[in-house]
Amino acid sequence: MSINKRGTKRRLKKVRVAVRTPGGRTVYHYKHKRHSPARCMRCGAKLNATPTGPRSIMAKIPKSQRRPNRPYGGNLCSSCLRELMTTSAISEGMSLIAS
Repeated sequence: MSINKRGTKRRLKKVRVAVRTPGGRTVYHYKHKRHSPARCMRCGAKLNATPTGPRSIMAKIPKSQRRPNRPYGGNLCSSCLRELMTTSAISEGMSLIAS
């Protein structure tokens, strides 16, 4: 038996939710799954200032509101970015001293 036997609106990408009707029957409503938040590439923390949603909604949001306007915005969290910048600055300083 297939879950998708009653039409195109009931796909596997939707979640089946059991709902009790006033008549006492149990029927299934098909709801969209919740979108997971964007995560940091390095530590896996949730990224602040990044909305989540389906592509149809995300495409309508301006690019400046989809991710923070800074280097690695939308990919790294602020603490990982700060650590990356300090380590690169330190290594650059060390290379200047060595040469």
